[in-house]
Amino acid sequence: MKQVLSAVAVIACFSCSASALAQTKMRPGLWEHSFTMKSQSGQMEKSMSDMQSQMASMPPEQRKMMEDMMAKQGMSMGAGGRSVKMCITKEQAERDELPQQEGRCTQQVLQRTATTMKVKFSCTGNPPTSGESEITFASPTAYTGKSTVNTTVQGKPERMNMEQSGKWLTADCGSIKPMRH
Repeated sequence: MKQVLSAVAVIACFSCSASALAQTKMRPGLWEHSFTMKSQSGQMEKSMSDMQSQMASMPPEQRKMMEDMMAKQGMSMGAGGRSVKMCITKEQAERDELPQQEGRCTQQVLQRTATTMKVKFSCTGNPPTSGESEITFASPTAYTGKSTVNTTVQGKPERMNMEQSGKWLTADCGSIKPMRH
């Protein structure tokens, strides 16, 4: 379950990091990054489904501990596990310095217009992740995008296509703490 969470977090963090490279800065506060994934093998979808079942079957105290652990890492899984909430601080938004989870990510802007950006990325960590994304910016509070992601799931190479969107929810992050580098 931890490997699936790590892969989802890296992908979601990349999405918010890519949006910071746009000419419009992201608004600080609580963001929800939603996504759909389709992997070649179907293994990622199965792992996500298994994780959701495990979370649903946990006793309430254990589920709360898991949710609290994720919140301390700057994440909260939404209903169905297809969204991640993250806290972006004012300082991070001003510096275009956004969080990374488990490892360092490098990004190369391949093409940029006023509203669209194509980026190539590579992240070290467990599991390593790389790919390309195209992000379209609607405003400082919303974006959409498509990514091709290469990673490892249960020790096997995996290629996924992902569609994502991000929306700013509120200035108050509540119990979700900002991610640290």
